[in-house]
Amino acid sequence: MLTILTDPILALIYPQECGVCGLEVESSGDGIACSRCWNETRIFTGNETLCKKCGAFLFDQNRAADVLCQKCSDHSYDAAFAIGLYEKALSASILRLKKTPHIPGRIRDGLQSLLKRIPEADSDTVIVPIPLSSRRLSERGFNQASVIGKTLSKTAAFAFDETSLVRSIHTPLHRAGMDRKARRRTVSNAFQVVRPNLISNRNILLIDDVLTSGETASSCARILKETGARTVNILTIARAA
Repeated sequence: MLTILTDPILALIYPQECGVCGLEVESSGDGIACSRCWNETRIFTGNETLCKKCGAFLFDQNRAADVLCQKCSDHSYDAAFAIGLYEKALSASILRLKKTPHIPGRIRDGLQSLLKRIPEADSDTVIVPIPLSSRRLSERGFNQASVIGKTLSKTAAFAFDETSLVRSIHTPLHRAGMDRKARRRTVSNAFQVVRPNLISNRNILLIDDVLTSGETASSCARILKETGARTVNILTIARAA
């Protein structure tokens, strides 16, 4: 009720322009995008067919049998989950998150709903953000994956660990048009676990803002499993098409 009462007042005092269409954002819980752009964004509801492993969008209708896209067959994680496609409201929200360490209410609700789809999410679960290199962390001032992970940890009561998995090599940003082999080369051997006793025999929920090729997540999952992690599932705000 408080949000309902205060949103119109906030809109008058601090009008927010939609990061997608430029119209006014009506609700603070919608973050950077207006309700119309949220409605036009593909949010996964279970009525579509996604790759069972990497979560890639495949078909509009839900197929009864599990489907694999085959592009992720050699990836080291168990499964990947996302709120929806990296487009419109979700892409604008992620771009804003890279600049401002705040998770709007609509995305918080979506992340909490995702947890219900992960079978291994239990008392042995540890939330681990994909780390930035020290250089990129210094440039940005914060790790957006850690912001997401801390938000989930507070609501789900899972342990949060942002120090055991580290990026020991600074890697260039993945550019549009890079093929899978090039993406894999940039993250090969870039990660290490420095506190293996906190990872061994635990279910890891690996957090990032968006899953694209999956090569970075797979590289992290591989080293986590080599250290003794029981399972590694990926949770992101969005999945690239």
